[in-house]
Amino acid sequence: MANDIGNFFNAEPDRSAAIHGIADHIRRFWDPRMRKAIIAHLQEGGIGLNELPQAALAELANETVALRESGDG
Repeated sequence: MANDIGNFFNAEPDRSAAIHGIADHIRRFWDPRMRKAIIAHLQEGGIGLNELPQAALAELANETVALRESGDG
């Protein structure tokens, strides 16, 4: 499913905007358990994930770590 979202954003010429768009979609519409599972998959190598979804999930993983460290997550 992350790759399908990534395929939609492939048309975005600005790579950074595409990555942020994918991350925003996953953040807003995926159940927290799904986000946790896909981030764990990424951290285990992310086999099957395309480049843009990998970058977006890395962004989400970094946000999760930052929230946890600040006491908000």
